[in-house]
Parts: sequence; C-alpha cells; structure tokens
Amino acid sequence: MKLNWILHLVLVIGCVTASGQEKLTLSQAVDIALKNNLGIIIAKNNVEANDILNTYGVAGGLPAINGALVDNQQVVDINQKYSDASRDAKTHGAKTNNLTANITGTIILFNGMKIISTKRQLDAQYLQSKEVLNSQVQNTIAAVMTSYYDIIRQQSYTGTISRSIEVSEKRLEILQTQFSVGMANNADIFQARLDLTALQQSLTSQQLIVDQAKTDLLTLLTLKPDSVIYVNDSIQVDNTIRLDSVFAQLDKNADIVAANYQIRINEMIARETAAQRYPTVRLNAGYNYSRVQNSAGFNLLNQSSGAIFGISLGVPIYNGGAYRREKQAADIYTENAEVQKRELVRDYSGGAVKTFQAYKSALAQLEVERKNYVVAQQLLDLVMQKYEVRQATIIDVREAQKSFEDAGYRLVNLEFSAKAAEIELKRVTNRLGL
Repeated sequence: MKLNWILHLVLVIGCVTASGQEKLTLSQAVDIALKNNLGIIIAKNNVEANDILNTYGVAGGLPAINGALVDNQQVVDINQKYSDASRDAKTHGAKTNNLTANITGTIILFNGMKIISTKRQLDAQYLQSKEVLNSQVQNTIAAVMTSYYDIIRQQSYTGTISRSIEVSEKRLEILQTQFSVGMANNADIFQARLDLTALQQSLTSQQLIVDQAKTDLLTLLTLKPDSVIYVNDSIQVDNTIRLDSVFAQLDKNADIVAANYQIRINEMIARETAAQRYPTVRLNAGYNYSRVQNSAGFNLLNQSSGAIFGISLGVPIYNGGAYRREKQAADIYTENAEVQKRELVRDYSGGAVKTFQAYKSALAQLEVERKNYVVAQQLLDLVMQKYEVRQATIIDVREAQKSFEDAGYRLVNLEFSAKAAEIELKRVTNRLGL
C-alpha cells in the first residue's frame, strides 16, 4: 500500500512537470518580488530623491550667484529750450539705448545655525528613507515566504485527500470483488461510492484553493496572475529562535529605526524654526556694468562699470509672535514623534511575545503530531489489510481514514503556523532572509 502511494505521488509530480508548468523555488520567488514589487520601486525612488536633496546647497550653505542683463531701446521726441534761444533744439525720433548687466553673489555667514539644522534634517530624511525601503523589503520577503509556504500547505492537504481517495477506491474494489462472490451487498457498495464521490469533490475544492493561493503569490510577484507555476518544496522550521534574542534585536527593526529618525527630523525642524528669531548676516559681492547711449540730448554716452562688495544684516524685530508659536508647535511635534516611537516599540514588543508563544506552542506540538501522523498512516494500512480479509468493517475503514486525514491536516497546519511565526519574528528583528 505504501509503495503504491509513493508511486502515485511520483506519477502526479511527473505529469505536472511534463504539462509545461514552471517550477518556482522560494529564492526565485523572493528575487522576482524584490525586483518587481511596486512598493519597493517607490521606496527606492524616495531614497534617490532624498539623496539628491541631501546637499549643503539645498540647505542654503553655499553661495547664491545670479546674473542679469537688460537692454532697452527707446525712440523719443526731444524738445529742449534754453535761455539762449539759439541753443534750442527739437528732435523727432531720437534713439536711446540703455544697457545694464550685473553679476552678484551672496553667501550667508550667520543665520542662527539654521543651515546646519537644515543639513542635519536632510541627512535624517535620507537615512529614514533607507529604513523605509528596508522595511518594505522585509515586509515583501515575509509576504512572499508566507504565501509560498501556504501553497505547500494547501498542496499537502491535496495529498492527504488523494491518499484517502486511494483508500476509498481500494475499498470499493474489495467490495465489488466480494459482491461478485455473494459476500457483500449493494448498500455497502453504494455507501463506498458515495464516500468516494465526496472525497473527489473535496479534492476538486482543495485544488481550487491551491490555484487561488498560487494566484495570490503571482500577484505579490507582480507577474501575470494566470501564469502557471509549479511549487514542490517542504516546510522546514528554524527551532533556534529565543525570546531574549528577539528583544535584544528589536531596536534594529526598520520601522523603529525610521521612527528614531523622525524624532531627529522634528528636532531639526524645531531648531530651524528657532533660528528664524536670530539675525542674518550675508556677504555680498558683484560686478555692475551700465551704458546709456543717446542720439540727441545733453548726454550722448554715459557708461560705468565696477565691482561691489559689502555685508548686509537683517534683524527680525517683530512679526506678531509667529516664530515663537511655530517653535512651540515644533516642540510638540517632536514630543509626538517620541510618543509614536514608544507606541511602536510597545506594539512590536507585545506582538513579538504573542508570536513567540505561538511559535513555541507549534514546535512543542509538532513533535507529538509527527508521531501521530506516522501512527495514523500505519493504522490506515493495517485496517485496509484487515478489511481485505473481512476482519474490519466499513466503519473501521472510515474511522481510520478520518484519523489519517485529521492527522495530516493538523501536522501541516502546525508546520505552517510555526513557519509563519518564525518568519514574523525574523521580520520584526530585521533578520529575514533565505
């Protein structure tokens, strides 16, 4: 019986592979997801944008240089009268050209350390965006792994039902043989057929669940949802995770690190706001050129050029207390960021404890359930052997089948629960990988 079951599985796997389905490994699935995930693409773009903005120029610490060129042409009528009438002049359509050009540069020497605060804020925003990307990567890997192992779980259900169908088919075959020699009745055959049909219907329903689980995985991978994939793997659980190590590495969680950077960002915004109340000292320098050319009038040409330089001082005297209020609001936002971080740590700590409890419980039950599953298989084989020689009843067979199915469901559910808890514990500690 066991040999027939193994051969059945080999044939099924061979047929599936031959049908053109592409085998998908977990590492391949994760690689595809990390490449195609839209959330990761957005997070990468945000990192790139913050890297571009993270300069002293954006912070206002570099000189600002501007150039200007103005060339105006005028056509005017001139009517000049003097005390000496002989000097009177009247010109129609006189042309005037006014050309000015300048280049100026200015740099802030002091503005209450606002430039430094702004640069530090830009640094924090860049680092925070990297942690947001890291969080998105961890979440994506976790989602893909959970979905991948769910397919394995659902396929295991399918295998359990297929094994039970094999037993029901064997039971019907035995009954038909016994009926042919007058040792069984129609009622037993009808019941065996009903039981077989019910299991075949369950198998069809379970295959639908498998197909939908594969569609969920393909959606996570941003692939065509109707693509055909083949998953053939087992669930291996890491049983070395300890709660104290989870707590020790919880501060590496990308969301918590990002929350720390948010506190830093808000602190720098508060300093920038406070800096607005201080004087601003600027160093100015430049070069001016001016030329005015007239075709008539007193001055036919007036041209000047030269360098300029100096220092300017701006002092905020009164603006209705706006700067003071903005500083108070910025301090409140900083406090809120600290509270949000504490809330995040609290939630992750509580979630880690609950997940670890589920993890340890599943591991503890797994050892027992693996033995139960072996016993259920042995029981089913034994009952079928006895049923062939009329030493067991239909009820005995059905009970053995039910015990085998239940043991198979419990075993794979515990394996999946333990693996899902392992994935979550590694995700929250930023240690998720293949």
